[in-house]
Amino acid sequence: MRHSRLLAFLTAPLLLLGGCAGVTPDVYATEKPVLDLYEYFDGRVDAWGYFADRSGKVVRRFTVTIEGSKRDDALELDEHFTYADSTTSRRVWTIHRTGAHTYTGTAGDVIGLAQGRAYGNALQWNYRLAFEVDGRTYHVNFDDWMYLQDATVMLNHSVMSKFGVRLGEVVLAFRKA
Repeated sequence: MRHSRLLAFLTAPLLLLGGCAGVTPDVYATEKPVLDLYEYFDGRVDAWGYFADRSGKVVRRFTVTIEGSKRDDALELDEHFTYADSTTSRRVWTIHRTGAHTYTGTAGDVIGLAQGRAYGNALQWNYRLAFEVDGRTYHVNFDDWMYLQDATVMLNHSVMSKFGVRLGEVVLAFRKA
């Protein structure tokens, strides 16, 4: 009896952690419309978004103009950000389809390769970003989800973390021109 209690005590945390596993993109496999990243981002896409800190306070609002173009087997996204305080920035992504449901991506401030998986109307990206705040650069992790709503609208929700601690979130709404 004592042995079984000890075993239950030791395995209970593992079972609880297993229940905390996140959603995977394949659960959206039957959702429509089906997201084809190359098709959606070919041409101009506009976006509106914000960054909220871990308390939920919106600390930065922005708009993005994205010019997408297909080149050989790659998709290039030239993103121009304009922030509410009138500052600007730019990020250029190069994305490659690596399988029926998988993508990789690179950008100047992305550390290593971004890994993407798409099923149905959803895409999940995971990547590390060199993020600058007040003159200091931090390497943060992004768990980035996109959900195609119809042929022109896509919603995006990203959680930013470091060492497993949630730092904040980015929310975006995209509209294909």
